[in-house]
Amino acid sequence: MSLRYDGELTMRRNRLPVVVLLIVVSMSTDVCAASPFELKSVKIDLPDSDRMFPAGPGADTINNNCLACHSAGMVLNQPSLSKQAWTAAVDKMINNYKAPVAPENVGAIVEYLTVLKGAK
Repeated sequence: MSLRYDGELTMRRNRLPVVVLLIVVSMSTDVCAASPFELKSVKIDLPDSDRMFPAGPGADTINNNCLACHSAGMVLNQPSLSKQAWTAAVDKMINNYKAPVAPENVGAIVEYLTVLKGAK
């Protein structure tokens, strides 16, 4: 009698995870049916700016390369950085964010930023 009881108890223990899983699945489908997940579009108005970088050597290069993603005001409001830090920032834009800046333009951009916003 003890053997049969142990066998039934083992069978019940083996079924318990399946029963719990079925209960959880049935509850989650009820929740999903009660409140379906909905994606909604959100409209964000970004400020327009036709401000350009101040005239100077490299201004055309920075205007042609950087204004596609940044406003001039955003860049000009950055803290003053060393030439090494500006080089790292421009490299990050190219390597991490895939900014389409030609290698021959990097030096002019870094030089422009260093002259305009270089650490003193």
